[in-house]
Amino acid sequence: MSDIPITQPTLLLRIRDADDADSWERFVKLYTPLVFGYCRQRGLQEADASDVAQEVMRTVAQSIQRFEYNRDKGTFRGWLLAVTRNKLLKYFTKIQRVPLGSGRTTIHAKLEATPDATETDHWDRAYQQRLFQWACSEVQDEFTPKTWSAFCQTAIDNQPPHQVASALGTSLGAVYIAKSRVIARIRKQIESVNGAEDSALWRTAPERTQATTDDDAGLDQG
Repeated sequence: MSDIPITQPTLLLRIRDADDADSWERFVKLYTPLVFGYCRQRGLQEADASDVAQEVMRTVAQSIQRFEYNRDKGTFRGWLLAVTRNKLLKYFTKIQRVPLGSGRTTIHAKLEATPDATETDHWDRAYQQRLFQWACSEVQDEFTPKTWSAFCQTAIDNQPPHQVASALGTSLGAVYIAKSRVIARIRKQIESVNGAEDSALWRTAPERTQATTDDDAGLDQG
């Protein structure tokens, strides 16, 4: 679980406290959609995918106290993938109605094997995407609608900053500042989960390229 510096109060450390219901609720909110999506992509109906996701969360709750945060033993997301694959395999074994040669047979065989590089890569991408979605939902209310719009249009939709500034009726410098502020806050939110490593998703965000005046202190002013 190399994502977790023991010195930081990350979410994965906080959920070890059985009395910290708020942290567990945040953990479930973050990771359940990731596991649910993995199951749905492998043919499970919505209700079955939800059941498997709940089983995965139950396993995490039962196992988190025994975790040792050793960088040599892999990442949390890798362990979570292993748990998810195991629960999904048990699901397919339990239903015992997989016709020979069917797509479910193929999925079953893949789950019994060690995940290949393609599956691991897809999982890591889905994991990063979910982290970003969750972080956005957590911090959006901290910003004005105008600031958030500037961020979304430039950082997500890749619209030219000068066009965004014109559409929002503000300065180019204010758009750059808005984008920078939101990205910094999202990065911090992601770090609160698994430490600094996962915040690399936004570490390469473009820096501001134009100086601003005091009047361009951001879109949250006034």
